[in-house]
Amino acid sequence: MGRVEGKIILLTGGAMGLGKAATTRLIEEGAQVVITDHDVDAGQTTADELGENVHFLQQDVTNPDRWTEVITHIEKEYGRLDVLVNNAAVTVFGSIADVSYEDFRRCYTVDVDSIFLGCKAALPLMSKTGGSIINFSSAAAINASADLVAYNSAKAAIPMLTKSIALYCAREKNGVRVNAVLPGTIMTPNVRSVIDGTPNPAETEELFALAQPVGHMGEPDDIAHLVVYLASDESKFATGAAFAVDGGLSI
Repeated sequence: MGRVEGKIILLTGGAMGLGKAATTRLIEEGAQVVITDHDVDAGQTTADELGENVHFLQQDVTNPDRWTEVITHIEKEYGRLDVLVNNAAVTVFGSIADVSYEDFRRCYTVDVDSIFLGCKAALPLMSKTGGSIINFSSAAAINASADLVAYNSAKAAIPMLTKSIALYCAREKNGVRVNAVLPGTIMTPNVRSVIDGTPNPAETEELFALAQPVGHMGEPDDIAHLVVYLASDESKFATGAAFAVDGGLSI
C-alpha cells in the first residue's frame, strides 16, 4: 500500500471501465484522484462510490478551453499535478469503404487530439514538480483489422505522440515522464455491450477470447496495476515507452 501516497492525479474517462478500475487501484495506493468524464451522472456516481479521495469534474476532452479550466481548478485546489492519465477514448468501427469521414475525424479528435490538448494544458503545471503522463493507446495500434481503419490509425498515432512529448520533457529536464499503455481486449462494460449486441454473444465472446494467444480476454485490473506502476516513482527510469498488456495479441 502507499505506492502513490499523496500524489494528485487527473484521469480522464474515469466514470467506468478501465478508468474506474485504475482510479480504484490508485486511491487504494494513497492517491487523490480527480476523474473527468462527459457523462455527468456516471462520473458523479463513480466518485460517490469510491469515496472522499475521488472528485469528479465534467469534461469534454476535445474542448481546449475546458482543459484550461480543469487544470486551473486542480492548481487552485491542490497546488500541483503529479500524474495525468489520458484514458478517454471512443472506438469507431468500419472499413475504408464503410466509415464516414465524420466518424473518422471523430475518432481522431477524441482519441488523439484530446491527448495533445491534455499534455499541452498540463505540462506547465506538472513541470514545476515533475511527474508522470500516461497515454492510453491500444494493441490495435499494432494489430490491424480491415474494419477498424479509424481506430487502428488513431491508436497508432499515440505511441509516437508519446515519444515526441517524452523527448521534449527530457530535453527540458522538467522531470516529467511520458509513457503509453496498449491494452488488449479487456472485458469492460463497453466490450460486454458490444458482445451482447451481436447475433450470437457466446460465439462472439469466444472469438474475442481466442484472438489473444493466451486464450482469454483481460480484466480491468490487468491494466490498472500497470497504471499504478507508471504513476509511481517505481517507474522513474521509464519514459517514451509503449507498454503492451494484451495477452500476446500484438505479437
